[in-house]
Amino acid sequence: MFIVPAPICSPQSCRGGCPQPQSSRYAREDTRPYSKPRGFTLLEITLAVAILGMMSLAIYRFMQSSLTAIRVSSDATAADAVYSGLRDLLTAQWQTLPPGKGALMGEPFKFNDRPRDEIRWTCGGGPGLLTRYAPGDFIVTLRLQPHKKDSDSLDLGVLRKPKNDTAVTDSNETWMPLIENVHSLQVRYLNLQGNTYTWQDRWTDTQNLPRLVKLIAVRTDSPVPWEVIIPLRRTPL
Repeated sequence: MFIVPAPICSPQSCRGGCPQPQSSRYAREDTRPYSKPRGFTLLEITLAVAILGMMSLAIYRFMQSSLTAIRVSSDATAADAVYSGLRDLLTAQWQTLPPGKGALMGEPFKFNDRPRDEIRWTCGGGPGLLTRYAPGDFIVTLRLQPHKKDSDSLDLGVLRKPKNDTAVTDSNETWMPLIENVHSLQVRYLNLQGNTYTWQDRWTDTQNLPRLVKLIAVRTDSPVPWEVIIPLRRTPL
């Protein structure tokens, strides 16, 4: 018994008598070329790193400048607070001085072309001496003094000694620094002469008090000098 193979039918010779295979998307073979997943090139990576570096540098500079501004502002605020405290201290002292007793005197001084005026007054124990229970009266002098021996840096403070001290030496004197690194100090006194007001650089009147006292301190931490005018309450304008 012989098995005769079925004739092979081609589309050109077939007239519709042969069954055609069912068309299916799974029956077709994908003849497209295989492509591997594409990665980043060296140039693209280099550009990305450069952009990130520039952004990081800009953020760092911005943060650095912001921190510097905050630090400078904090230092300036702290320095202003110290000068404000000195103003309040002097105001409390000078507005309670009794006239007619030479309670306030002042002399101008200058060393190495730097004004170093001094002003002194008499007071009892309390804030003026920075001691609460000091007995008796004291002479307090607001002045500039070198921070250290042979130092060009000056401190603004008060020199205290008992009013009835007759000692030749300065053993009973006490120096209390208030503000460090002050370049110069000027003190002016407003005096009334008739209808004219004049600013004087010294005050030697033992019977009267000046109407106003003006202090000008040149600061090393600020381009603008500190200036304050303190009225004496017992001698109103």
